Amino acid sequence: MRALLIILFLFVLVSFGQAALSDDGWDILARVKFTEKYFKEENEYYLYPFFDSKIRALEGKEFTLKGHYLPMDLDDNRMIILSRFPYSMCFFCGGASPASVAEIYFKTKPPRFKADQIITVKGILKLNDSNIDHMNFILKDAELITGK
Repeated sequence: MRALLIILFLFVLVSFGQAALSDDGWDILARVKFTEKYFKEENEYYLYPFFDSKIRALEGKEFTLKGHYLPMDLDDNRMIILSRFPYSMCFFCGGASPASVAEIYFKTKPPRFKADQIITVKGILKLNDSNIDHMNFILKDAELITGK
């Protein structure tokens, strides 16, 4: 009986461990803390991210995000902006956190998306805390998983 309880306990422990590994990508990014920082060259305050060691450990690894396509006029035809929230509630329009948007750079030119179309992408996570011309979260070499 004791052996059965130990096996059951280990099974539950492993199950919870697996659940933690399968966190939604946005939930992981939402853990990043932001503070206002003054940028002299811009003469403005911006929200500056603090990437703790858990987030930094994900940099350079494959990362998946499911979100809403935001129509933007961008120079690079392989790049899109993905948002956790629809356009009306996104970081640019509705006051959501900067942790709710990401730059996505596809390996090849992606298909045309409709505004707010929900897509899933995977790519290599890059963290940005120094270039205010880019998002804090960037997926490089991304591939479309769903949403064609």
